[in-house]
Amino acid sequence: MSQPPATPQTFNIMIVGQGGRLEYEALLFAASLRDASPGFQGRLIVAEPQPGPLWDRDPRMSQLVKDGLIELGAEIAPFESKHFGQSYPYGNKIEGLSVLPADEAFVFFDTDTLITGDLTEVPFDFARPAASMKRTGTWPVEELYWPGYAAIWKSLYDKFGLAFESTLDRDQPDEYWERYLYFNAGWFFGGDPVAFGQRFADYATAIRNDPTPEMVIQPLDPWLDQVALPLVIHALGGGRPPPALNGLDGDVTCHYRALPLLYATGTDAQIAYLEKVAAPNKIKKLLKLHDPLKRLIYQKRGHKVRALFDRNDLPRREQAIRNKIKSTGFWLR
Repeated sequence: MSQPPATPQTFNIMIVGQGGRLEYEALLFAASLRDASPGFQGRLIVAEPQPGPLWDRDPRMSQLVKDGLIELGAEIAPFESKHFGQSYPYGNKIEGLSVLPADEAFVFFDTDTLITGDLTEVPFDFARPAASMKRTGTWPVEELYWPGYAAIWKSLYDKFGLAFESTLDRDQPDEYWERYLYFNAGWFFGGDPVAFGQRFADYATAIRNDPTPEMVIQPLDPWLDQVALPLVIHALGGGRPPPALNGLDGDVTCHYRALPLLYATGTDAQIAYLEKVAAPNKIKKLLKLHDPLKRLIYQKRGHKVRALFDRNDLPRREQAIRNKIKSTGFWLR
């Protein structure tokens, strides 16, 4: 006798919506979620920072874009910036978690992400938080007189009373960056966004305000969120994502980070999907309000970027890709 189909998990999704580029990326995200995961039953919550003393200018989205997001099924949830704001906008993903309902499973995505497959089929284990492994060894930064990876990471685990040894990937050699728990903060998930967000804020502000002696020469902008995130996930009983989640940063999601990079490095299917999602007139009218998107997508500048590169022989370093795009004047964000 065949087994009945598993009941789809219910969870909420959070992205950040801020005036400027992010609000238009939020539209693309919402449109792609609706197209690729029509069975998604949770809430799409767009956390929006509000004006206040930590912002030099109003960070809110335009009303036209808010209306467009609502029409795509999103909810706009305002939050107050208490710790970060203008000085560290990446902190929006930390403080924005406060707008999600407590004790309801959540997945956070960076706004510059496309949903390209059925998110409801991803087998999240919300009791064991995890985050994106699509990362490089960006932190800690090797310095002339630094104490090394192990000493820096261990000092942080010790600072918060956390076990360090159990986080190590012992298949990797000592003092190689992949041995140590490190994530890209482009997506992460957990069972309780309020508890997750509070711990995230506590750890990030403590690291910023009172760094350990081992890390005092280390840069924290823009890496602070990715320094604190492994500590938060470990403290909440999580760790590296299992192979069952490989669809994230794979067939189910695409964290493109910058559209010129997507045009340069993405597959033909990813580019076709981006342009399909951006094609309906209602969303096209809104996306055209952002000049870089108008030029890249609708005036086909993205395909001129694409023609600069052989996808089978891309430069090994991303900076070389960026520099080549910038040299042609097509780096539009």
